[in-house]
Amino acid sequence: MQQLQRVGVSFALDDFGTGYSSLSYLKVLPLDTLKIDIAFVRDLNLGMQATPIAATIITLAESLGLRVIAEGVETNEQRLVLARLGCHIYQGFLFGRPGTASAFSSVLLEGDAAEHASLPLPGQVVP
Repeated sequence: MQQLQRVGVSFALDDFGTGYSSLSYLKVLPLDTLKIDIAFVRDLNLGMQATPIAATIITLAESLGLRVIAEGVETNEQRLVLARLGCHIYQGFLFGRPGTASAFSSVLLEGDAAEHASLPLPGQVVP
C-alpha cells in the first residue's frame, strides 16, 4: 500500500466506526480518507448519539490529516448537519441514484463543455 501511495493511489477506510473498521488500522495503514459509516449518517436527525459520533470521526480525521467522506447521505438535512460538523464531501442518493457507466458518460457528454465544467466530483457538493 505504501508503494502504491507513493505513485498517487489514495486509500480510504470504508464504514469507519463499525465492524472491522478498527481504530488500530489508523496506526498501521497508509490511509488518506475515513468514510463515516451510513449507520451514523442515517440517524443524524433522530436525536440519537449519531451526531456526536460523526463529529468525533470528523475531528479524528482532521487531527490525523485525513479527508473525511460521509456515505449514505439521503437528505439535505443530513448534509447540513455534516457540513456544520466540518464534513464537506458526501456520497448518497441525495446526489444521484446508481446507474450504468454509459448513462453517466451520456450525462457528461450532453450539453456544452462550459456547462459541465462546474460539475462536482461524485458525492461532493459545491457551495
